[in-house]
Amino acid sequence: MFLSEMRVDQAAGLRRMAQPNPVRVIAITSGKGGVGKTNISVNLAVALSDMGKRVMLMDADLGLANVDVLLGLKPDCNLSHVIDGERTLEEVIVKGPSDIMVVPAASGVKRLAELSTMENAGLIRAFSELNHAVDILIIDTAAGINESVTSFSRAAQEVVVVVCDEPASITDAYALIKVLNTEYDIQHFRVLANQAQSAQEGRELFNKIVRVTDRYLDVTLEFMGMVPQDDYLRKAVRKQRAVVQAFPRSRSAMAFRNLAQKTDKWPVPSAAGGHLEFFVERLIQSHHAHMEIEA
Repeated sequence: MFLSEMRVDQAAGLRRMAQPNPVRVIAITSGKGGVGKTNISVNLAVALSDMGKRVMLMDADLGLANVDVLLGLKPDCNLSHVIDGERTLEEVIVKGPSDIMVVPAASGVKRLAELSTMENAGLIRAFSELNHAVDILIIDTAAGINESVTSFSRAAQEVVVVVCDEPASITDAYALIKVLNTEYDIQHFRVLANQAQSAQEGRELFNKIVRVTDRYLDVTLEFMGMVPQDDYLRKAVRKQRAVVQAFPRSRSAMAFRNLAQKTDKWPVPSAAGGHLEFFVERLIQSHHAHMEIEA
């Protein structure tokens, strides 16, 4: 099949997708690993689902997947099988707590930057044929600034940068924001302070980043909020459960429910560009644009 014919076939597949409502696509990312990004993704997804939202959680760390581990899930198939054409997206979706829809990835799978044109076409087709109704798609990206992270961030409508009060976390968060801004023209970010000792510490951490970005970058940062340091969160991880369910009255669980309420009030994407097919279309377009620049 010629590339032009393939693109026509992809477009036809995208048009077949019938999403009745716009989908809010949120990329949860961080400059470095170990800041609790996946825990944020999991608990925010469960808290939003508990509010009645139809939530899909996509593990987009195609190299070091761990969403299924945090939730104690044991999927037989994952996103790599979809990319290889062995399974449909419907077949790999696993039901998580509070009926969230989890799209599992797998450790050791090729990163998005390594996918071929045919594999990209398969990813588009997989999403275009999805029958699940979705209100919110949360993407748990890999840490760092690789092509996978930048592609998912560019395709999402909201980019949440998770940071904790460590010099490396702050420096790497700024580096991530700088790359997404200067190289990909993303101008709006939400910053989430994790493992903070107090609300004041979370706000001060946000202000540290703002002082630097205001000086050197043309970006708008918004303080999403904070998740406190909480032993119950560690206990929930050991139980392989979301803390909002394992310890619903803990400080961290209450923080996640507060974050979910804030997230629900964010502007809903317009119907013209807010469906899942547009997310996947933007994802693939950003990948092809990167490949053309390298060529």
